[in-house]
Amino acid sequence: MSRVSLSLACGDYEIVRALKDGTVQPDGIDLLVLTGDRTRILRSERREECDLGEFNVVGYLMDRARDGDLVALPVYPHRRFRHGFAFVRTGSGIEGPGDLAGRRVGIRGRAPAAVVWLRGILADLYGLAYDSVEWIDNFGMLGNPLAGTGTDEVTIAANNARIDEALLAGEIDAMLAPSFPPAFVRGDPRIRRLFEDHKSEELEYFRKTGIFPIMHVVVTRRSLIERHRWVPSSLASAFEQAKARCYERLRNPRSLPLAFLEHAWEEQIELLGPDPWRYGLGGANRDNLATIFRYAFDQGLIGELPLVEDAVVPLGDDSFIGTPGF
Repeated sequence: MSRVSLSLACGDYEIVRALKDGTVQPDGIDLLVLTGDRTRILRSERREECDLGEFNVVGYLMDRARDGDLVALPVYPHRRFRHGFAFVRTGSGIEGPGDLAGRRVGIRGRAPAAVVWLRGILADLYGLAYDSVEWIDNFGMLGNPLAGTGTDEVTIAANNARIDEALLAGEIDAMLAPSFPPAFVRGDPRIRRLFEDHKSEELEYFRKTGIFPIMHVVVTRRSLIERHRWVPSSLASAFEQAKARCYERLRNPRSLPLAFLEHAWEEQIELLGPDPWRYGLGGANRDNLATIFRYAFDQGLIGELPLVEDAVVPLGDDSFIGTPGF
């Protein structure tokens, strides 16, 4: 088997560090890893710059619905609980999710995975019907990520500022945000979280559903897999090895300047299990993906609801995926 040279664009995550520095190398692949670029999530759709890329899972579904060439691997570099990213204007009278009914809620476009997850969770877990809210979604109009524009730092900052200012001015009552609003980061008293104790809400959500929301997947091109059918398994195994090395490295209390690192590590294991970043389609991952697929369909972002196994490359017996590494 001759070696294949591939490039990967993704975030500068600890769980991929061993791939980036070459400590872990995929079998049969010379892998060049590019990190730290905000356009990484779009490279595979916008330009044929990279063979593999980190991609918003909803953006991937939308590309697939347009008969795009992208195909997802069961590797999830970015997950995040999202209850803590719903914000309301102080004094708006909104005390809980039900109070959002009839209100103006700002979102930075309808396609970000964070927004899709939050809207779905509010509907599923708290009974907030989609059509009971006036969604103000023009805050992404300065740049449309799915069209390949608006990903530079200046445009992202401008979009954040616009939705921030609208909330503080009372033009909207609440907002669902992929990242922390500038006013919240500054400690502006006019903005606060919808869920003040968001960690408790997130843990309760996990207990009920087993879902640690998948934000991004790793995608490649169908044509690449057709030429080299062994590549997905080789890459998935390498991602797993890199993650295991990350766990081993970060468990050392000397690795991070955190006084209670061991306590946080042990708490995570107790609450979320030994490998919250598990790859593959086993365990809760199939339900995790099926849920975000359903949310994207229910929210009108895709016209048909795909099966998980049709949208994500199956690896057969993926029992090797998810080695705890502790």
